[in-house]
Amino acid sequence: MNKGVYVALLSIGLAQGLKIPIHYYKKKEWRPELFFQTGGMPSSHSAGVSSLTTFIALRRGVPTIDFALSLVYGLIVMYDAQGIRRQTGELTLKVNDLDDLMDKVQHEETVKFEEKSPDKLKEMLGHQPEEVLGGALLGILTGTLGHVLTKKDRKMSKFKVKFRG
Repeated sequence: MNKGVYVALLSIGLAQGLKIPIHYYKKKEWRPELFFQTGGMPSSHSAGVSSLTTFIALRRGVPTIDFALSLVYGLIVMYDAQGIRRQTGELTLKVNDLDDLMDKVQHEETVKFEEKSPDKLKEMLGHQPEEVLGGALLGILTGTLGHVLTKKDRKMSKFKVKFRG
């Protein structure tokens, strides 16, 4: 598989894994299920796209179409993560609060009203700007490390090709 894909996936996994100790540090609450959830610090979306963009920039160069595609795609993903998805999460908070409001209305009414309780909507969908920035910085670090670590592989394969025949 493409080394850029490995670097991006590693960065996403690392960001997801870091959410657990960061949450514990902030809230004193151990929640390993955060590894499989969206939202939170750092943004794995930002980490993934920025690590791939950094890896491409260092490997292929900034003036390439590869870098341009990755950069534009990454900016769209990060904008979406902190913009539209965050707004959706905030709207979901309000929708979930409607259940409590309905309970209050129901208790004050004399008419018998039976409501089925739906599952609460997931409230943590998007990211705050600092979570996106944290993910982007993690991605840049991971992309740089991925490039440095795989750079030795490239030199060795060129060396083997020269001396084979």
